[in-house]
Amino acid sequence: MTRKLWEKPAPYKQCSETVTKNKDAPATSAKPHKVTTRKNLTLNDWLVVFAYIDTHPHQSQAEIVLHFENELTGALAFSQSALSCALKRRPELEARINSNLNALSSKCPHVVTRPDVEQALFTWVKHMEIKGDTVNGPMLRAKRAKFEEEFDVPEEERLSGDG
Repeated sequence: MTRKLWEKPAPYKQCSETVTKNKDAPATSAKPHKVTTRKNLTLNDWLVVFAYIDTHPHQSQAEIVLHFENELTGALAFSQSALSCALKRRPELEARINSNLNALSSKCPHVVTRPDVEQALFTWVKHMEIKGDTVNGPMLRAKRAKFEEEFDVPEEERLSGDG
């Protein structure tokens, strides 16, 4: 008994993100509305928004959102509800400014449970960079475990995961 050979199906056609044009429509210079995924703002972005709010106290939250959405130099996209939540957390966000070196570029707070281990790791990474060596994840985890032993960190306070 012989079977008929099965033909492989063609790969799926990928949807393109371009807008299909109507050939009968007149030419236009209007740009299509871009649908983008939600992006979280950095701490620096929120501080810029807060500074604008301080200088324009009579504008509504919706007007503030529109202002930053339509800004020509570096538009920030956020919703009115995100602005409302950020305003509630404003003291917490402003307190994070000096928490670490990259605080202004971060989107969430950098939590350090053991500053002594963190400082030792930071110094070790800088030393490795000066030597021209590359530090990877497994090396960093091994060094973290070694520093936790050297600093007598209790077992319940030691990091157990890959972070």
